[in-house]
Amino acid sequence: MAAGVTLLNLAIRRGLAAPRLVSTAVPEGLPWQEVSVPTANGKNLFGCFIPGPSRAPALVVMHGWGGNAQTMLPLAAPLHGAGYTLLFLDARCHGRSDADSFASLPRFAEDIEAGLAWLQRLPGIDPVAYGLIGHSVGAGAALLAGTRQSTVTAIVSLAAFAHPAGMMRRWLAAMHIPYWPLGAYILAYVQRVIGYRFDDIAPSRSIARLFCPVLIVHGLADETVPFSEAQEIFAARATDLVELLPVPGSHDDYGDIDLHLPAMLLFLEAAFIPVVV
Repeated sequence: MAAGVTLLNLAIRRGLAAPRLVSTAVPEGLPWQEVSVPTANGKNLFGCFIPGPSRAPALVVMHGWGGNAQTMLPLAAPLHGAGYTLLFLDARCHGRSDADSFASLPRFAEDIEAGLAWLQRLPGIDPVAYGLIGHSVGAGAALLAGTRQSTVTAIVSLAAFAHPAGMMRRWLAAMHIPYWPLGAYILAYVQRVIGYRFDDIAPSRSIARLFCPVLIVHGLADETVPFSEAQEIFAARATDLVELLPVPGSHDDYGDIDLHLPAMLLFLEAAFIPVVV
């Protein structure tokens, strides 16, 4: 019996492990540097650092599950051109960052917080404010990190799911795994391994604890995370500083991203004005 449970747990870990995609793509034409950022558990993160003007706001940018910093690089030139200092990170177990025992939304949040700490210690860089941009799991992690970091002035959430349990149940259905009893066991096991109840880390719960400006961006054709989940997060907001921006596109592809960037840049500018002025 014990051996069977051990094998089942091992199969769950392997089945849920994030694929590691390693890329050598770089932000062409920008003054970028490859950096190493220390994070939890004695691990190090690969980072792509792009300094902005003196006293510019700084943004930590985090990819989604199975992605890496490269997947977020289309944002680099527009954000740098708008005057921001940027730190693109590979989360643990992703891209060129160190492996760890597992990846999870809370560990993505730890890695985002490690990026903030690294920026705050960087000689010669003195940002006047800090913001977070995340995609999917990275978006949920950005919202969670924002509830714990008072230095965060603004957050842009791209394609966040409302609750990990809902995301897990969609995965179970896609894998044709019945919820009872196996699916229920998987959800309980995952919560035990990551050390958090899903209710405590759900973006729909994090948003209720955030009082800084937040922009929730979500594709209307997203089949991985339905647009209704963005509406659920938005409905749980604690302040009118939270905005919802529906855009054409799917979970990973917003089509012509240039069409949507002006709204994001206007949001960030408005969020940072009280701090920068």
